[in-house]
Amino acid sequence: MKNPIIFRLGFLVLIYLFLFNSNHYEVWAQDVKKNKLRISADYVKIMDGESYINIKASSRINKKNVKAANIELIISNEMRDEVMEMGRVITNMDGASKYEITSLEAIRPDSLGVFTILISFNGSDLYKKTSKSIKFKDALIYAEIATQDSVNYMSARLLDAITGKPIQEQSLTVQVKRLFMPLIIGEEFNYTDDEGSIRVPVENNIPGIDGDLTFEVVLYDSDDYGTVKTFVNAPIGIPIIHESTFDDRTMWSPRGKTPFFLLIFPNLITIGMWGFIAYFILNLFKIAKS
Repeated sequence: MKNPIIFRLGFLVLIYLFLFNSNHYEVWAQDVKKNKLRISADYVKIMDGESYINIKASSRINKKNVKAANIELIISNEMRDEVMEMGRVITNMDGASKYEITSLEAIRPDSLGVFTILISFNGSDLYKKTSKSIKFKDALIYAEIATQDSVNYMSARLLDAITGKPIQEQSLTVQVKRLFMPLIIGEEFNYTDDEGSIRVPVENNIPGIDGDLTFEVVLYDSDDYGTVKTFVNAPIGIPIIHESTFDDRTMWSPRGKTPFFLLIFPNLITIGMWGFIAYFILNLFKIAKS
């Protein structure tokens, strides 16, 4: 009789322990605090080039800003009550990612020509579910270099791509492309007039390889149009004189380009010293034999 009773008691204890552990795990899981994810996004368009969305994700954990790496973000086109998924990206170690828009024609704008892009995150064990939407219109920049009275000017015009109307009172930046930081030409803020145009004089003493310069006309971080950029190439710079001694045989050149006199004279001295030593040893042999 004792064995069946002990077996039943043991079975009841096992069931109790299982239920207790399950409830404890659920309570612990509910107590885990997820962090709020912050998403920032900017639309960038390059004329005759690519269009893309720069995305950054971060979170504040233990009073420190942390970059959210390796999280999947869903990019969708939002139109009224419809949400159409366009693709997905994964953030890198800096919490950044780039979604390329192959064609704006594949995205549906509203009746005012405004595109709405929804960036959403479905949540994880560490971050809460969140989303971020950006709105922008399509803009065009046409630019060229014109010369008047021996003075070069950068002429540019900003238009709305949907209506074709000029965009007024928008600041365009004119700059020369450089390796590290662009060189700003003229005023920092050049606001478009009633025709959506600007005209900025270009100095004649800007150096460039073979005299070629690459100008950038940029609409930066517009609330309505995002960032729009166009490039203009013009041979109006001062040719850079090639003063590199990389191919010359100098004292500071690599080992393979050592000056000839450093190769000849030290070797002659070395050969002369070994020749003297050989002559001395030969005379010692002659003395020993005699």
